[in-house]
Amino acid sequence: MSERTDPRVTRTTGALRQAVVRLASQRPVSQITVAELAELAGVTRATVYNRYGSPLDPLIEALYADLETGHRLEERGRAEGHLGPVLLRLAISEVADHVERFEAVYRNALGDPADRGVYDAMVRHFHDYALSFLARAAGGGLPRVSHQVIARFLAQGFAGAIKAWLSDPDITKEDLVDATMACAPAWWAACAADGNQPGPAPSAGYGPEVGIGRARP
Repeated sequence: MSERTDPRVTRTTGALRQAVVRLASQRPVSQITVAELAELAGVTRATVYNRYGSPLDPLIEALYADLETGHRLEERGRAEGHLGPVLLRLAISEVADHVERFEAVYRNALGDPADRGVYDAMVRHFHDYALSFLARAAGGGLPRVSHQVIARFLAQGFAGAIKAWLSDPDITKEDLVDATMACAPAWWAACAADGNQPGPAPSAGYGPEVGIGRARP
């Protein structure tokens, strides 16, 4: 018999995620204290400290949870029989939509030299997603080289493209999607077309190294 999550835990998690997104939309997460996060979420500071190492952690949870929504839409497209290039554009577009939904958070994070946590988490998510793809993909077009290197290259490139989009008002979301499609390796879409594209990468795949250090009291 599976254990059910205490509804109070779910409510507290939701309150902390909503509160940190609201605060991080106003200024970089590195400048958010545990005290103000707790106050806005309606919990005690002890509750925050018992759950997280810093305000960055619930923020990453909130961002990853939203990215997973896009992955589920991608899975639906795969189940409906869409071809590889269509699935690739869908995946890229869903990420672009996600960034647009949390635009203020990403802009604040990328504009603060002291705050690399959000950007590093974004890179790690793309890296895990790429590794998941490569682990499940098959076919003659898949390169026989280090998957770690490929995944890191693609993750850094996609995150860099998003950073360029957010940094230049002349670059539209459509420009981002079109440019990323143009840079994507041909074998990626080919493997997806063969029906071997993976499901979503695990969203809990980040460790303490992406944090911003000790929580500010």
